[in-house]
Amino acid sequence: MESGAADRALIGAVPVSARALAPDLARGAMLLLIALANVPLYLYGDGSFGDGIWLRGHPVVDQTVLFGLTVLVRGRAYPMFAFLFGYGIVQLQRRLASTGVDDVTVQRLIRRRGTWMVLIGCCHALLLFSGDIIGAYGLLAVLLAGMLVRARERMLLIISAVWVVPLVLFRTLEGQLSPLHGKATSTTDVLQAAEMRILEWVQHSVVGSIFILVPAVLLGVCAARRRLLDEPQCHHRFLLPVALLGVALAAAGGLPWALVKASWWDPPSEAVAMTVGVVQTLTGFAGGLGYAAIAGLVAIRVQHREQRPGRVISALVACGQRSMTCYLLQSVVFVTVLASYGGGLGNRVGYADIAALAVATWVLTVLVAAWMSGHGYRGPAEVLLRRLTYRAAGSAAVR
Repeated sequence: MESGAADRALIGAVPVSARALAPDLARGAMLLLIALANVPLYLYGDGSFGDGIWLRGHPVVDQTVLFGLTVLVRGRAYPMFAFLFGYGIVQLQRRLASTGVDDVTVQRLIRRRGTWMVLIGCCHALLLFSGDIIGAYGLLAVLLAGMLVRARERMLLIISAVWVVPLVLFRTLEGQLSPLHGKATSTTDVLQAAEMRILEWVQHSVVGSIFILVPAVLLGVCAARRRLLDEPQCHHRFLLPVALLGVALAAAGGLPWALVKASWWDPPSEAVAMTVGVVQTLTGFAGGLGYAAIAGLVAIRVQHREQRPGRVISALVACGQRSMTCYLLQSVVFVTVLASYGGGLGNRVGYADIAALAVATWVLTVLVAAWMSGHGYRGPAEVLLRRLTYRAAGSAAVR
């Protein structure tokens, strides 16, 4: 099938009833962790006790919250989303192939989609949030499209393992390459803040993604080829130990770094501090895989009942189906409430306060997604990306 014909044939979105439950459930639930991971970047002003950590009002409570977030959230949520991104690439490839589209056209469409994601991410960073990850995933799609579509599973696994070396090097040097990180939030000048956000975004989210997220994306491709989350009931014996061991390893690996971040342990040397930071990053991949496996196990339980998912599961799935829209909505809320160029509360609240805000924001996006699902609307960001990718802006099929 030629590219033009493929574009016209594929503009329709995948029917909701045809989507696998587990990936969407995982995306919807993990957006909570994304909110908890992102919201600290909006804090600024006095009250810092090191490395950009703010304790105000109730330091012990803030330290406890920070400890928990470092063990279970920081460096764990984004690897999982990178895993699901790679998983989604294979689902897209499978869908395109089922209509007769050849691999060359598939790669071209993936790169086109990735290019638009980079531009959407750039706008997100320019207007709202320097930690945008949409553009980073888009860049990975552009750079790795051929490998994601055509490379054999063994090769993907080898590259994932070997990639630990550049990942460790980047994580080791990252602190020396971060002079601008987090400064945009405290700038009241709108234009200056936008300029800083773009610089932060390029340095941390875009460049950093090449080093940090590649293994998770490749593992997601391998998992999708085996349909681990499309048919979780067939892989229960594999998903269960991955869930248990992944989360346990992530918690154990994140514990020393969490003690450091909460100021409850002072490493005896810079080398030790660097080592525990690297361990926290590496074990984050295990946590991401473990969380994805948990979503698969929950999907098995829901499907085993042979009935429609309950309201909570349905709402989470609806959120996952509109994950880009809900992710962008989080930034709108955080800027409105916290940023100096928005609500300005980021210099008055501590970790416990912003954690509560993150949870409330996530709940709000879940409710919005559930309402949209009940009225038959897809996420506007998803609709926009689909129309840009397939060049059919006037099609009513994407509603």
